[in-house]
Amino acid sequence: MQFETSVGTRDVEIHDVYVAGWTGRDRAAVDHHIAELAAIGVSPPSQVPLYYRVSADLLTQTSTIQVLGTETSGEIEPLVIRSEGEIWLGLASDHTDRALETVSVAASKQICHKPVSTGLWRMAEVEDRLDDLILTCKIRESNAWVTYQSGTLASIRPLSSLIAGIALQDGQAMLCGTLAAVGGVRPAADYRMSLTDPKQTLQLSLDYAVTALPSIT
Repeated sequence: MQFETSVGTRDVEIHDVYVAGWTGRDRAAVDHHIAELAAIGVSPPSQVPLYYRVSADLLTQTSTIQVLGTETSGEIEPLVIRSEGEIWLGLASDHTDRALETVSVAASKQICHKPVSTGLWRMAEVEDRLDDLILTCKIRESNAWVTYQSGTLASIRPLSSLIAGIALQDGQAMLCGTLAAVGGVRPAADYRMSLTDPKQTLQLSLDYAVTALPSIT
């Protein structure tokens, strides 16, 4: 994949992708969320956090993804990539099939593409203020953009601990977990996401649309 960085365009080969789940820093809140999902049929994780493997070719920088049916939704997540011995920070959406999630969380992660930003930051350049970085996701509803997710990386386990959890290697990438959805998890056709560094007034952006294919029985 090709990314824009502070040192120019960079080609990055990614051959392994992980999706880290249940990464909230507040364990009591994570346990509460696990109980909520269990009540609607989603199996609890075998451990917290849990690292799901998905196909590397699910990562995409296209502006539109196609999904099966109308029960999928995106969620904003920090993206970490290790390339040539260096850690990079980007932005991604863990687009997930919510109906399939009640059958298999792992399968629900694997079935949808994962849009990623075209920009990356060197982790070394922001690691002293990671908790201050702001994640914002907006969705289009009734022809208006509304805030769907918003918060700082302080709500997510330290990225260093998530990286250590799988001993991230060159050519590997990981989506690092998300924030609660304002008004509840729900599908949308259009997403606008950003990761903002308020100290340096820098921003990574990720916009994409969703086309729902008919589910034929």
